[in-house]
Amino acid sequence: MGEALQAWRARVTPEDVGLATYGDRRRVAGLRREELGLLAGVSASYYTRLEQGQSRNASAEILDAIARALRLNETERAHLHALAAAGHTRQGAQPPPVEQVDPALADLLAVLGDVPAVVLGRRTDVLAWNAAGHALLGLDLAREAPADPGNRPNMAELVFLDGYQQDLYVDWAAKARAVVGNLRLVVGLHPHDTVLATLIGTLSMRSAEFAELWADHSVQPCATTDYDLHHPLVGRLTTTQQSLRSLSSPDQILVTCTAPAGSPSAEALALLALITADNKPQL
Repeated sequence: MGEALQAWRARVTPEDVGLATYGDRRRVAGLRREELGLLAGVSASYYTRLEQGQSRNASAEILDAIARALRLNETERAHLHALAAAGHTRQGAQPPPVEQVDPALADLLAVLGDVPAVVLGRRTDVLAWNAAGHALLGLDLAREAPADPGNRPNMAELVFLDGYQQDLYVDWAAKARAVVGNLRLVVGLHPHDTVLATLIGTLSMRSAEFAELWADHSVQPCATTDYDLHHPLVGRLTTTQQSLRSLSSPDQILVTCTAPAGSPSAEALALLALITADNKPQL
């Protein structure tokens, strides 16, 4: 939580919140701790202890006051509360249970036909995808998600470490920010997930872009977003990616990729489904 508070404090200037600086030389980016404490209505010493992890009992009212002072949006405010709640627990790190695709999501995936779709787990592991989803998002990968969790494709790793994904997204930076922002939210909700921690560590070491975005502490929920793609088989198209969360398995989401009926992008998706229909699954 301390790192997040520091990052958020650095992006707010005194001018943003109407504080006078009187031309003084500042050694830190953004607000000073005492300035933030003043805006939030807490003492500078208390806020400093909170940011340094020496105080773990901040009330919801204090957290909300700090969120307002930092001009956090609703997603960031909820993330701050999740980080504070995680600091109250003493649970040791434990291997989480192995994720299996939710049967209801698997059934929905099967009936989507030529609509590209993929089921992602808590850590963005590919738990399942249909033929169209594989053809669009993982053309060079095995169509069937392996039963062995250690061999499953991971969408975050693909976005940052796989050349196909980096070439697929015209605005790859926007997709990268969305992936990191979502992972930040997941970490706040599951701070003791050792597999998730390993994923973050691996990406931080292998991708300078990931490490830079991770240090920013931005959070971003899975949302409906349009992405321009450049597919090696059907060329340029725009798809709307939207996420449907399972009520019975809330850590799992079904991501669909659609285009308006009759649009060139919809025709491109139909063509992709046609030319990849006879491909055999590669195990």
